[in-house]
Amino acid sequence: MTLKDKIEKHLLEIQKPSRYIGGEVGSVIKDKSKVDVRFAFCFPDTYDIGMSHLGMKILYSLTNERENYWCERCFAPGLDFEEIMRKNDIPLYALESLDPIKDFDFIGFTMQYELSYTNVLNMLDLAGIPIFSRDRTEELTQIVIAGGPCICNPEPLADFFDIIILGEGEEVNLEVMDLYNEMKKQGAKRIDFLRKAAQIGGVYVPQFYHYYYKEDGTIDHVEVSDGAPERIQKRIIKDMDKVYYPENFVVPFTEIVHDRVSVEVLRGCIRGCRFCQAGFIYRPFREKTPETICRQTRCLCENTGYDEVSLASLSTSDHSGIDPMLTQLLEYTAAEKINLSLPSLRVDNFSESLLEKIKKVRKSGLTFAAEGGTQRLRDVINKNVSEEEIMNTCRIAFEGGYSAVKLYFMMGLPTETDEDIVGIAELAQRIIDLFYSIENRPKGRGLQVSISCATFVPKPFTPFQFEPQDTPAMIEHKQKLLLDSVTSKKVKVSYHDPNVSLLEVVLAKGDRRLCKVIHTAWKRGCKFDSWSEHYKFNQWLEAFKDCGVDPGFYAHRRFSYDEILPWDHLDYMVSKDFFIRENKTAHQSKTTPNCRERCSGCGVNKCVGRDCF
Repeated sequence: MTLKDKIEKHLLEIQKPSRYIGGEVGSVIKDKSKVDVRFAFCFPDTYDIGMSHLGMKILYSLTNERENYWCERCFAPGLDFEEIMRKNDIPLYALESLDPIKDFDFIGFTMQYELSYTNVLNMLDLAGIPIFSRDRTEELTQIVIAGGPCICNPEPLADFFDIIILGEGEEVNLEVMDLYNEMKKQGAKRIDFLRKAAQIGGVYVPQFYHYYYKEDGTIDHVEVSDGAPERIQKRIIKDMDKVYYPENFVVPFTEIVHDRVSVEVLRGCIRGCRFCQAGFIYRPFREKTPETICRQTRCLCENTGYDEVSLASLSTSDHSGIDPMLTQLLEYTAAEKINLSLPSLRVDNFSESLLEKIKKVRKSGLTFAAEGGTQRLRDVINKNVSEEEIMNTCRIAFEGGYSAVKLYFMMGLPTETDEDIVGIAELAQRIIDLFYSIENRPKGRGLQVSISCATFVPKPFTPFQFEPQDTPAMIEHKQKLLLDSVTSKKVKVSYHDPNVSLLEVVLAKGDRRLCKVIHTAWKRGCKFDSWSEHYKFNQWLEAFKDCGVDPGFYAHRRFSYDEILPWDHLDYMVSKDFFIRENKTAHQSKTTPNCRERCSGCGVNKCVGRDCF
């Protein structure tokens, strides 16, 4: 019985069988006899989530532009299908060819969130690929590679990956594949390839870096071997108008999380919010012209047949040409009856003209990120948003016909007090009072103010990377305080499980000692940790105990400015001195202007050899 026959035999026994069959419109099929390098692009979560990821769409199409390279997709199977796979000897396979990914040259993972780490191990095991890089064959095959935002600190995963790509992959991925293709034809060994790959800019080979620790558990020093560079700088794309962007996407048979066309409008962020990892690791700020954005939108909508398009970025409203861009897009989308979806908006550049454009594409509610409940705390985190701006934005929205507002906040921010938590409820009440003070407010509809509170997770490559996270008990106290402080039924409050956030920060700020913990947790049955119904916090605690690792060492300890951090040998173009300076400024409750107003000397302009603006 062929692998295809085995798969088809069990499709009616599982949920959403279309996740596992391939053959979608837009998928790329090639003649294997004419392919030199095969790349399995793996997303360590379900098809529904992975197929929504824009980075996969870009790199999938880019790689397949090469006639002799074939990139195929692979996702974590749901638990129902995994059980069938293990019982019936069905190895993890790629959707385009239905071939086992263990036969591929590259097995590449995109690491988008820390709670997907155990899924990587589970997928390698399902594929029949050794989980630890040290156990893989000496032959040049099965190169396990990773990229994505989480690997700005790859050390908790260092024992599992052969190669890690820092930064943006459009150029460096092909450079690595070209080197592989050349050395494979020469009959080179794995170690020879890894040594040469380490010389490519943006390529980190973990096995060439060796950690030594002090008695207190902090890092003493890192030794480098095999001629690898002592410091690796991330790769970036300089011209967003010239960078490759696909003209077609794979269109799923089944509904996915973001079932629409996504068009990237810019990379980076000018704001410098001190908690935001993405805002720093994606610097410098680069944007596409409105003409490029509109051309790509039109092309993708026509080729895929989607009737909804989303503008993807960290802060779309910071695009310097937001008004002409939306004007051009709306002329096309309105004529073609295509819905235009905008991300959450900033309150400090929200205007009546922008609202008029948004009303043509969004009819439900508006979402804004206030982050802190008091002005003092917003200054600490450098949100650079005043209460006056928040209230003015809400006024514009209410006068424009809106009666639902959603506000994002974080709990456990540095220097936060109970007064800041109560401030969230008080701000919500002032918004309610504002709504009912407006004579031309929407009639016949009640106001709904939704408050969503995430637990603050200090991340690497941010000014708050040195900060401890609040303990779960502290967060639970603040959650109860917020609920007790809300007196209106018009305010709806939601918040995160602090035990999930505890694991997230440990994996984000950990070092190589976490590799054993992750492996132990997986052996104990941990996977799909970002799914509340599958999260096994007690099993994680047991894994930490089994490995003699204290999670509080990473989560609840303040990292000193002068200690060696697990990610200090990786260069994301923003200097550690800048993060230290910004951390000190935060504790003085002072703000730093955004990059358009004044350069704050983060170091990016020195790395790119030009001014950021």
